[in-house]
Amino acid sequence: MFSLSQWNDTRQWQNWTGYVTATPEQKLAPDSIEALQEIVKSAVKDNKRVRVTGAAHSFSGCAQPEEIAVTLHHMRGIDSVDTAAKEVTLFAGTYLHEIGDMLRAHGFALENMGDIQNQTIAGSISTGTHGTGITLGSVSSQVVAWEWVDGTGKLHYHRRLADADNDDLANALHISMGMLGIFTRLTLKVVDLYGLREESAVYSFEQGLAQFHEATHAHRHMEWFLFPGTNKLQQKTLTVIPPKPMSQMQKFKDGIESKLVLNGAFYLVSELARKKPNYTKKVSQLSANNIPNTVREGYSYEVFPKPRGVVFNESEYFIKLSDFDRCITEINNALLEDTKGSHFPIEVRAHKAERGFLSPTQGNDSVALSFHVYKGIDSEPFFNWVKSEMKKWQGRPHWGKVNKLSLDELLELYPNLPKFLALREQYDPHNVFMNKWLDEKFLGKAI
Repeated sequence: MFSLSQWNDTRQWQNWTGYVTATPEQKLAPDSIEALQEIVKSAVKDNKRVRVTGAAHSFSGCAQPEEIAVTLHHMRGIDSVDTAAKEVTLFAGTYLHEIGDMLRAHGFALENMGDIQNQTIAGSISTGTHGTGITLGSVSSQVVAWEWVDGTGKLHYHRRLADADNDDLANALHISMGMLGIFTRLTLKVVDLYGLREESAVYSFEQGLAQFHEATHAHRHMEWFLFPGTNKLQQKTLTVIPPKPMSQMQKFKDGIESKLVLNGAFYLVSELARKKPNYTKKVSQLSANNIPNTVREGYSYEVFPKPRGVVFNESEYFIKLSDFDRCITEINNALLEDTKGSHFPIEVRAHKAERGFLSPTQGNDSVALSFHVYKGIDSEPFFNWVKSEMKKWQGRPHWGKVNKLSLDELLELYPNLPKFLALREQYDPHNVFMNKWLDEKFLGKAI
């Protein structure tokens, strides 16, 4: 979780893994929109760059600050609730883990969430944070209106148009990595409060693949965890149930899992894989042979997140749903021969097509494939292999994860990228919201 005291007590900044670091000239925590506007205006005047760093949970360099780092920690909470329209306006610095209880007090919930809840709502929307569900989009798809400060310090507001195909600004704001400005308030479409029942089961790869499409469409949420080199996977499904709180016993069990399994046992075998690379496949097999068949119930926002006790690096790509069977079979076969240094399961999640210019699912129902490497193990060889594999399937990257694509490669994958770049230049004419990573990806500048 983000720590304001740590933010204030050190000049250093780093992301969750510690692989992306910075020493900004200033670290600022504005407590109002007006204060934020003044920060931007001063930065333009002094020819400085500003990045909002959120909860620092991106694996990529998209949030890396240079001269000025900003946290929106003091700009949190619900601004307004429209009960009839089922819309809630949140201040942009609100953390995902805070939203569930806030919305429950009004009888509402987010339509969907990912399995990590440390991020701010602005950060999750800016990078395309998502959960799973072939009928559901990312957190960004839940936004119906944005308020933001542009690269001159001016405040803007835009609401999605009914004609989404002719709403370029909404399609650019949909996922923007803060390149059009700093979000201040975000209005989301919410749903009635609901509960979820989580169930999991173990299958061979062949069994899982045979039922993948049926299971994907039969459940609101369905995801895989495919263990490299084992031919085994865990399939997890979430089913809607009447709203009820998670039991204290389940919370206790989750705490035990976090402390003993993730921070204890899995940490120890991960260390073994780091120190003894030849044991990587055996570690993966050990994990696959000890997959628990769990059942969890509670409010949706209690069931979605899972503890992440072991630090890892991650790269993720989206491929067309229609290409999934061939792609995952090729990947599984390759990893049966060589796990390529990763013992973490590959996370597989279906996702509804979106219209956002930078959405990895633009125009296609898709499957997200998430690849992980334990911190301390060199991820370069594995992620380079992943990139080459994903190129065969026109895989589009998740912006918050390790992304090795160049501007030319991104232009091939994102047909509306030129439209996005034109709007970016309009709303940030002085490039005040860019950094070196964004320069490389979107302006073609070498780091």
